[in-house]
Amino acid sequence: MLISGMSGNEIFCLAQKGLFPGEIAVGNSVRSMGFGGSLGASFKSMTTGEIGAITQLISEGRHAAIGRMEEEAKRHGAIGVTGVISELRTLAGYTEFLSQGTGVHVQNPQQGNSFFSTSASGIELYCHLDAGYQPVKFVMGNVAYALGIGGGLMGSLRTMAQGEVTEYSQLYNGIRHLALQRLQEEAAALGANSVVDIRLDMLPFGPAGTIELLMTGTASYNARLSPGRVPPEQVVTSELTGEELWNLAKLGFAPQRLVMATSVYSLGVAAGIGTMFKSMTKGELPEVTHLVYKARENCLDLIRREAQAIGAARVVGNKLIIRELAPGLIEIIAVGTALRQLANAAPDTPQLIPQAVIQDRDMMNLGGALPFVVGARGGGAPRAFGCIIAIVAFVITIASVVTSLFLSR
Repeated sequence: MLISGMSGNEIFCLAQKGLFPGEIAVGNSVRSMGFGGSLGASFKSMTTGEIGAITQLISEGRHAAIGRMEEEAKRHGAIGVTGVISELRTLAGYTEFLSQGTGVHVQNPQQGNSFFSTSASGIELYCHLDAGYQPVKFVMGNVAYALGIGGGLMGSLRTMAQGEVTEYSQLYNGIRHLALQRLQEEAAALGANSVVDIRLDMLPFGPAGTIELLMTGTASYNARLSPGRVPPEQVVTSELTGEELWNLAKLGFAPQRLVMATSVYSLGVAAGIGTMFKSMTKGELPEVTHLVYKARENCLDLIRREAQAIGAARVVGNKLIIRELAPGLIEIIAVGTALRQLANAAPDTPQLIPQAVIQDRDMMNLGGALPFVVGARGGGAPRAFGCIIAIVAFVITIASVVTSLFLSR
């Protein structure tokens, strides 16, 4: 009796490649930095840039959990693991690194398949295999960093003027490209020439102000991209879905590199005061409109120049993300995949099967049924009502104290 989390579409797609689902596999590792490590990391977080001790701790913990997950899948007789995820959680002051996925088996055990792990779902794995991407291993590249007092002070002074805060832009750009470089190095060491299905996450960790930038993906080998081993800088990287990779291969295109850019802009003190007064009346805020537009244009220009430098034909899948770092300070992030034309990129099958493009339906949503649970969907009203009661109780308490003091006189 096997228990699998795969959908019917995933199972059908895997069957086309001679695979079928197995048991869910889990691996974990609980770790502590220790007093010395925590103290050292706290002091390091006061400076700007990477905190090496935390980067190493997280990397070792994540890799240990993945290794144990793979070993469990092998004990179940699986030849690979799909849908791999890597998470970290805090337990009693310690950090648990958790990895899990679903084992896959081969219908003909005599084929002698090499064991693999991939972040792709069953559907995406079908698309990868059909487009020539043989999965090797789930890989990652991470950087734990802090803005620190130095960067924070300099950046704070710069935010008094309107425009780009180059200190912040350079810091974030450098960190993202460093994580990508580590991802490529890990893939190249395994003999892979590509990393597909890349995911980028920014996660808080440990000391206040410490952030982990995590990139994960599937190291793969595609003989159509390049024969044999390649150096890390030539490892192809892409955040496109399996379906997108298949369709682009059908059109004669292959991914070349994940391209990224970050621009941090400040509204400035003078513009901020002016905008504050203008916001009291209805209408457009020209300073804010122009600032955000300029930041986006700068990001796209950086992406364009990076793609041109590697001789890419075009950039697809562009995503523009905006977030507020602090009042009046915004960060624009642009991410896309640079493509190149490839003569022999065509997939194995002439047509992508319907099961590979059907979206699986999510039939369970328990959030609305738990309105009084903190963090559950629909819990906003009870929490707001609780806040109102607390405020009323506070006012009544103050009034009672004042009345008592007045009567005592």
